[in-house]
Amino acid sequence: MNKRTVTTILDKKQANEKTTMLTCYDYVMSKLISSQGIDMLLVGDSLGNVKLGYENTLPVTVEDMIYHTKTVKRGNDGALLVTDMPFMSYEISVEDAVKNAARIVKDGGAEAVKIEGGIEIIKQVKAIVDAKIPVVGHLGLTPQAINKFGGFKVQGRTQESHNKLISDAGALEKAGAFAIVLEAIPEQLAKEITERLKIPTIGIGAGRYCDGQVLVVDDMLGMFTDFTPKFVKKYANIGETVKTAVKNYIDEVKEGKFPMEENAYK
Repeated sequence: MNKRTVTTILDKKQANEKTTMLTCYDYVMSKLISSQGIDMLLVGDSLGNVKLGYENTLPVTVEDMIYHTKTVKRGNDGALLVTDMPFMSYEISVEDAVKNAARIVKDGGAEAVKIEGGIEIIKQVKAIVDAKIPVVGHLGLTPQAINKFGGFKVQGRTQESHNKLISDAGALEKAGAFAIVLEAIPEQLAKEITERLKIPTIGIGAGRYCDGQVLVVDDMLGMFTDFTPKFVKKYANIGETVKTAVKNYIDEVKEGKFPMEENAYK
């Protein structure tokens, strides 16, 4: 097992090596993904959409994140394990933020937490880092702010939001974040932020110039089909494979073709 750590991820930027990250929510997928040498596993609050069937990520709780982090940890072989702090687990107060981050680490087994937002949550980021918990920032299209944004919309297209994202990224680095996810922002803006920072950027819909990339695993495997963002590349179509297999199973049971003699005990 080649264990990845925060230092590993920071060193990759200095060596100009790309960082790889995928979301993960359960034991089996954790074993499969980590066996291939992924750098980081993200237990994302996107589980609200792709695993729990919610309309968005807002109903996800700290307890949900702890539960799924524990299952992913059991299957993980070497990846740095990062867990999202869900909506309203850190916004209300610095004390809440540190307490909930500590729960995710102590009870869930996460090795770092990810937090959405910029300058407005800098005090929380600094306090969590001071509590010896590594932090990944998240800027751009932050799904927990979907009601504020009016939907899943590309961010950073106006000069004002462009400037704010640059300021937010610098503030997160200064507060002690060791990496920043950039979601759904123009490619050139992501490039500018990446070149300004000493910590790595991890893009999702942020173009080619980030220090690494992350995708929702259910999207890239063709398992989640409710909607597919433009930035997703499907590396497989497992959803269709599952449907075909289930249909074949149903047909064979009805037709008496399953089980056969080799499937029965003597």
